Amino acid sequence: MSSTVGFIGLGNMGGPMAINLVKAGHKVIGFDLSDAAMTTHAEAGGDRGTSVADLAAASDVIVTMLPAGKHVRQIYQGEGGILENAKPGTLLIDSSTIDVDSARAVSAASAEKGMPMVDAPVSGGVAGAAGGTLTFMVGGPDEAYDAAKPYLDIMGKTIVHAGGAGNGQAAKICNNMILGISMIGVSEAFVLGEKLGLDPQKLFDISSTASGQCWSLTSYCPVPGPLPSSPANRDYQPGFAAAMMLKDLKLAQEAASSAGAATPLGAEAASLYTLFCNSGGESLDFSGIVKFLRGHD
Repeated sequence: MSSTVGFIGLGNMGGPMAINLVKAGHKVIGFDLSDAAMTTHAEAGGDRGTSVADLAAASDVIVTMLPAGKHVRQIYQGEGGILENAKPGTLLIDSSTIDVDSARAVSAASAEKGMPMVDAPVSGGVAGAAGGTLTFMVGGPDEAYDAAKPYLDIMGKTIVHAGGAGNGQAAKICNNMILGISMIGVSEAFVLGEKLGLDPQKLFDISSTASGQCWSLTSYCPVPGPLPSSPANRDYQPGFAAAMMLKDLKLAQEAASSAGAATPLGAEAASLYTLFCNSGGESLDFSGIVKFLRGHD
């Protein structure tokens, strides 16, 4: 059964996600401040939205993919926004990666308007968005999750209900804090190994089958050679840019401060990625932090 889906935010991730909904037979009204993004959406069979208000009024389901919590709050709760114009019962899916507090505030405001909502941030990058293989980490009530899942299944491969409102965001930032910390650890080990005269391939062969094994090593090795598919073999052209990793690490630190959690390694990882980005690494893959640790950019 096809629905009218409003999709706000047609960037590198949102654009392909919206197109997958079009391919599945839904009418998808897209809206973005970029005319080029709107044109790409229309060329793929989507409809052009004229405003957030008109899109909201015409949609059965609304998906948003926006840069930060302040943008999500404005689009949903601001004048001319979604909650002011959507019909009661409209299903709301926010796939932005934002702070937990904003996610929970917008969810509560949506519930007051009689609109079920889930926060559903993603993992999988641009390739996953295009291929419909994203992982969605979903927060929200059971009934909202059940309503959203058929749409998430079109855009992703792995859909995990992480609990109540905001828990999708919590899962995303906790996971990426682990990733940032582990990538620094793996990078430091390879830099030390090089200084000690250890061949990187030998270190990879040993650690990938020993207690140092982790995703940052075996699926995304930060040095050229051992893993041909890793960005290290493409001059660190991003699959996941360092600037995006820094965004998630900062979100994790905001959440830790709000919750009173001790995350000393997370804080140090955020500091190191700040230095890396400020030294010109923001557009490189996050695994390029190994270059910063070697002392050159």
